[in-house]
Amino acid sequence: MTEHTLAEHTLTATDLRLAYDRREVVHGLSVAVPPGKMTMIVGPNACGKSTLLRGLARLLAPVGGTVELDGRDISTIPGREVATVLGILPQSPAAPEGITVADLVGRGRYPHQGWFRRWTAQDDAAVNEALTATDTIELAARPVAELSGGQRQRVWIAMALAQRTDLLLLDEPTTYLDVAHQVEVLDLLVDLNVTSGTTIVVVLHDLNLACRYADHLIAMRDGAILAEGAPADVVTTDVIERVFGMRSRIIPDPLSGTPMVVPESRHRMENSA
Repeated sequence: MTEHTLAEHTLTATDLRLAYDRREVVHGLSVAVPPGKMTMIVGPNACGKSTLLRGLARLLAPVGGTVELDGRDISTIPGREVATVLGILPQSPAAPEGITVADLVGRGRYPHQGWFRRWTAQDDAAVNEALTATDTIELAARPVAELSGGQRQRVWIAMALAQRTDLLLLDEPTTYLDVAHQVEVLDLLVDLNVTSGTTIVVVLHDLNLACRYADHLIAMRDGAILAEGAPADVVTTDVIERVFGMRSRIIPDPLSGTPMVVPESRHRMENSA
């Protein structure tokens, strides 16, 4: 991808409490996203991972505590200003009826459009680059509704890339993708982080892929952070048991050297005994 010079922004939460219909899901959580790094959030289903991401992105208002973007309460910053700095790809986004791939990806340029600013060659370049990076350029003229789940997911990622923000938050971006495309998407995010310095936060279910790609790992359970830091420091048998309720063994990933979690299986253990 083309290299872009981006400012380094900060995103923090202090004593953050988030709830749905008065049911609190995130409980007094504090976190500082490391600028310029790849952060992965892992944990069991319904532990608050996606809720935390929504809170950080201002999609869910806190019932307590604050989220700060560059030291300012994010709730006080105009939406367009936030969107020029912070992009988010939520789970299962919905596309307007009849919209084509190119038009949807082009909507990623909306934050950069002022009241009197027209579409420019720079916007064209951003859209084409995002389509090329996600291998969706041949789909540009097709309606989004006609695409497969995997194709649609890559188009949504392209829209997020076209926004060209310094902070990018993605909730399960590998959903609907086969293993090869999962790796391609994560490689793409690393490329973006390395070439542009983009701060990236990803909610991911696959613990071993998270360990391979993360600079910083956040492990959650029951709306709280149980451990965070470099994968080699976070991923221990004790932490895996506390977070996932699962006994495991930790071995080095043969490709990356990062921790790889091998769950203990009662069935296989009994058969090998």
